[in-house]
Amino acid sequence: MFVIVRHGNTFEAGEPPRRIGARTDLPLTVAGLAQGHALGTHLAAQGWNFTQVLVSPLARTRQTAAAILSHLPQAPQPQSCDWLREIDHGPDEDQSEDAVLARIGAEALSAWDESAVPPPGWTVDAKERIAGWRTLFEAPEGPVLLVTSNGAARFALIAAGLTTASDMKLPTGAYGVIDRNAGGAPMLTEWGRRP
Repeated sequence: MFVIVRHGNTFEAGEPPRRIGARTDLPLTVAGLAQGHALGTHLAAQGWNFTQVLVSPLARTRQTAAAILSHLPQAPQPQSCDWLREIDHGPDEDQSEDAVLARIGAEALSAWDESAVPPPGWTVDAKERIAGWRTLFEAPEGPVLLVTSNGAARFALIAAGLTTASDMKLPTGAYGVIDRNAGGAPMLTEWGRRP
């Protein structure tokens, strides 16, 4: 079983959101830390004993993982995993959503949200990400906790052949679960769940 968590909030309430990627290493807000603790409480209540914890190298994912793990004292130490890093939004990095839409258009943004097709100028490294997820999914270990970003999480669905979700986007402070069915094939049991 693979529990995929998106980091908590990095923008204060009322602050206009911006397109934040690999080059902007924002810390969590107070609300973002609370989301991490809520996830930790929720995951502990599920009784899952993680054998591996993988995190993106960015502060927001490491802080979310630390908040979660404070509720899971038996979990192993998190390991930084480069293929979980956030994507690079190129010219749209740190820009408002209005500015991003004005540059790329609604169709390009929908293609990203629904099919992981990157807009022009974004650096995604899709092949590397899909290979990383597939290698992980083939490992017999589990359950595995992964804390990453929205940009990286969507490639788990592609790697597992589970692209039937109408929206690949994970909200902040939410998680998804990819498990295996009786035949060993990946199956999606949760996506976008917030505790």
